[in-house]
Amino acid sequence: MKILLVEDDTMIGESIQVALEGEGIAVDWIKDGGLAEAALLTQAHDALLLDLGLPHKDGLEVLRALRVRGNTIPVLVITARDTVAQRIQGLNLGADDYLIKPFDLDELVARLHALIRRARGGAEAVYRNGDVAVNPATRQVLVAQQQVMLSAREWMILDALVARPGAILSRAQLEERLYGWSGDVESNAVEVHIHGLRKKLGPQFIINVRGLGYMVEKT
Repeated sequence: MKILLVEDDTMIGESIQVALEGEGIAVDWIKDGGLAEAALLTQAHDALLLDLGLPHKDGLEVLRALRVRGNTIPVLVITARDTVAQRIQGLNLGADDYLIKPFDLDELVARLHALIRRARGGAEAVYRNGDVAVNPATRQVLVAQQQVMLSAREWMILDALVARPGAILSRAQLEERLYGWSGDVESNAVEVHIHGLRKKLGPQFIINVRGLGYMVEKT
């Protein structure tokens, strides 16, 4: 899962980024309304966390333009504007949910997961391959009916692969899942995490397509 965070407050933005990445969610963080519009036109994300009081372009204008273009990305507004009228305005412009600052980070994560599940039509199907079962909705991974614990970045890679079984994802696509498009990429990070996943899930679970990338089988 990858989200676009649009928040100009550095302290709040850093706190959200750390909380989400700890949950295995890749974060692209932008502090400017105008740049947010450009990112929404050129990048694919699973959800948008949108502050309203932004430099250069107000969050409501970003939201209005997004919906006029027909973009249906789930939007969770995070703002200090706490009057009923302001909340109604945001919802009427196409926001899917609203959180008033200050908010609890655990609630933010829970609402974000719920938003994406609704956008995808409810609870996601469990991916099964041999004795491995992966539930994207609960992040539960079972091998021979025994729960397996994954690191946040191992989960980021696994989640990307099981979301598109049979599709080959390049190293660059997986790096983007790990770090977003603005992060510093660590050398061989994808290979290291895939090696860890194979140790936990079995050596044949993730297939290496030479010269192209990685995939899991379509079942």
